[in-house]
Amino acid sequence: MTTSTEVKKPVPPFTDESAALKVRLAEDAWNTRDPQTVSRAYSVDSRWRNRSEFITGREEIVTFLTGKWNREHEYRLIKELWAHGDDRIAVRFAYEYHTDSGEWFRAYGNENWWFDGSGLMTHRYASINDVPIQDGDRLFFWDRSGPRPADHANLSDLGL
Repeated sequence: MTTSTEVKKPVPPFTDESAALKVRLAEDAWNTRDPQTVSRAYSVDSRWRNRSEFITGREEIVTFLTGKWNREHEYRLIKELWAHGDDRIAVRFAYEYHTDSGEWFRAYGNENWWFDGSGLMTHRYASINDVPIQDGDRLFFWDRSGPRPADHANLSDLGL
């Protein structure tokens, strides 16, 4: 991995509190749906497995996310800390979106993250499943362009 002078706090070694904060900061960044903003949390040579796609580096991350959010409209994500080590974090997540045809989905998944000493993610392994839902089954409601409000239920509270 390439070394960097960039720092993305909190940095390893993670505590329960700093790991939970890292997860929430990642959630907030993804909910901007801004590929450039999201990409800055990853090392310049970060390696991803996202479903069946293999992605390397920030440029590919930006390309991937641009395409994702062109297809997944009104995307809203909730992440939850599952476990952590000194430089690794496991999360579970769910997000809701609709397609161009108006079909709603909730995607469920797990991610494993590995960080360098500067707090940049060097590896992201994501397993994700999409489940069709009806508009009336949606659970994630907040301003489309912003983070989940602090008083909005988390995954455990929602029974997910």
